Amino acid sequence: MAQRAELNETAEQRAGTATPKIRSRAGGAAVALEDIDRRLLNLMQGSFPIAPRPYRHVAELSGSEGFGEQDAMARVRELLRKRIIRQVTPIFDTRALGYSSMLVAAKVDPQYPHRAAQVINAHPGVSHNYLRDHEFNLWFTIATEPDSKLGLEGTLELLAREAGAESVRQLPTLRLFKIRMDLEMEGGTQALSSAAAEVKEPIELEPQPYDEVDIAVIRALQGDMPVIEEPYAPAAARLGMPQQQLLDHLARMQERGLLRRVAAILYHRRAGFSANGMGVWKVPEEQILDVGVRMAAVRGVSHCYQRPTYQDWPYSLFTMAHGRSKLECDAVLDAIAQQTGIHERATLYSSTEFKKIRLRYFTEDFKDWERAHAGA
Repeated sequence: MAQRAELNETAEQRAGTATPKIRSRAGGAAVALEDIDRRLLNLMQGSFPIAPRPYRHVAELSGSEGFGEQDAMARVRELLRKRIIRQVTPIFDTRALGYSSMLVAAKVDPQYPHRAAQVINAHPGVSHNYLRDHEFNLWFTIATEPDSKLGLEGTLELLAREAGAESVRQLPTLRLFKIRMDLEMEGGTQALSSAAAEVKEPIELEPQPYDEVDIAVIRALQGDMPVIEEPYAPAAARLGMPQQQLLDHLARMQERGLLRRVAAILYHRRAGFSANGMGVWKVPEEQILDVGVRMAAVRGVSHCYQRPTYQDWPYSLFTMAHGRSKLECDAVLDAIAQQTGIHERATLYSSTEFKKIRLRYFTEDFKDWERAHAGA
């Protein structure tokens, strides 16, 4: 069982601007960034529009004199080359599309966790898989298709058996307060710890209706988008429709909750965010709704969920904090404790990232896996 995090040092004591460690080795951890790059990364994560010339819009928002569309594209290409931006891609909503998904904590052989991770990672619905400092040491997210023959429960049973997991704890989402991986590149610890986001009610989790046109659009657009003046144009050409028709359709998909946004996804460590802490909180049942929306408003929190509790797991609210150091993650979580009055928590840090991808929807990969592993 994870030990309760020490809270001796306050957020105020840690609120100075953290600076990333700069390493020179290619493909290593954080790299030095210019101010315009930090500004551009913030915009690419949160303000990339569904428009014919999105890079022109991003350049205008940068506020930099003489910084135009071509400059924005050149910088983004360089950030991709340096592996600071992982990809520019649409982010579709797994639950809205009817996929069943869940966070899972598994207890696997602590001496050889990579063996279990390799088995689990082979499933196409596993998007994230981390080794964390806890008795339940392998934490992964998994999704199954709406027409899966095995279903989520059957898939997990099979994976647990193949991975040799001693025990598996299912942690489905009961309430979703926030899901927005958007690293703050310009501000310091104080910015991450502040309640900068708008407080919102929990997000709707129910599947939404969609049709074959929506599926075709997703298949055509998902994955890496090209860094060109009109990045939506190639998908429109594949679909045989005018670009504006595709843009209008994407806007409607966003209104219906099928599409969350189009954005740059970053390599956290390369962008300077070397630590992520999963803060789990013991919250009285009657306070969960109020506390959840307040926790979700904190800028340094990317994900906030209510999940089920167990006899040996009393933590109902999960918050993912990202920082340029473990100290900065602690500061974000300490600030949450001070703002909400909830102090009983554990913090689980990841030591190894076994997998991190964006799911690809409506492919044959899921069915191929079920046929290969279960004859389904």
